Amino acid sequence: MDIQNIIDRVVDWLSTSGLKVALIIILALVALKVATLLSRRILAPLIKEEFEEEARKRAQTLNSLIRYIFTVIILAVAIMMILGEFGIEIGPVLAAAGIVGLAVGFGAQHLVQDIISGFFILMDDSIRVGDVVNIAGKGGLVERVNLRVTVLRDLAGNVHYVRNGQIDVVTNMTKEYSHYVFDIGVAYREDVDQVIELIREIDEDLRADDAFKSDILAPIEVFGLDQFADSAVIIKARTKTKPIKQWSVGREFNRRLKKKFDEKGIEIPFPHITLYMGEDKQGQAPPINVSVKQS
Repeated sequence: MDIQNIIDRVVDWLSTSGLKVALIIILALVALKVATLLSRRILAPLIKEEFEEEARKRAQTLNSLIRYIFTVIILAVAIMMILGEFGIEIGPVLAAAGIVGLAVGFGAQHLVQDIISGFFILMDDSIRVGDVVNIAGKGGLVERVNLRVTVLRDLAGNVHYVRNGQIDVVTNMTKEYSHYVFDIGVAYREDVDQVIELIREIDEDLRADDAFKSDILAPIEVFGLDQFADSAVIIKARTKTKPIKQWSVGREFNRRLKKKFDEKGIEIPFPHITLYMGEDKQGQAPPINVSVKQS
């Protein structure tokens, strides 16, 4: 076979099967783009601003799943069509793929477990994009969920990739609504009823503030005097907020509470240390030498 013959055959293949392969690739890229637009169009009514935040989270999570499934199907079909243009019989390839897939299934049990777990996580709606969760010992904001992994970003910016098969307990801190729990410690000498009244007053002011009133869903719940600690009495309270807003509301409440306590002269206790130097048999304690140095 001379060089000219080889060139002629290559040119002939490019003018027939080569064009078909190029067309298949172009159509696959177009199909991927259409699938992305279609998934957005299907879920667009749930992502609009007038719908609740929970519905938007659900829609965004399902949107990523739909795009993932469409991508896998389109690429699989395109690859099989391209193999056909190269003269490779699809039937034996599919049969071999089935046998290999069965063997891989036995060896890749973790992958199968991840996919099954991911399917039920998405169907149960226990984790959505935008939630703050604790899973498998890691916590953070959910950035992506698919059939294999859940991706979290914590407060420090670290990204955690958690296999769905490792998730057995999900703690979702932003499901439908959130709570912020206050353990407010004051000195034993303070009037508990006065402190509770100040807590309710601060909550009313916070709910009247334009910057926070839309995030707070209900007046604060004051449970009362919860415990007698070593140096303080603890008053427990709880506020109800929109999902993921509990921390900003809680921090602002604590800031205002500290300022109000300072204005009213209410003591927020801190640990005290008593030094005991010991006594001799006559009941006398040794002297303590104290010196004060001015800088």
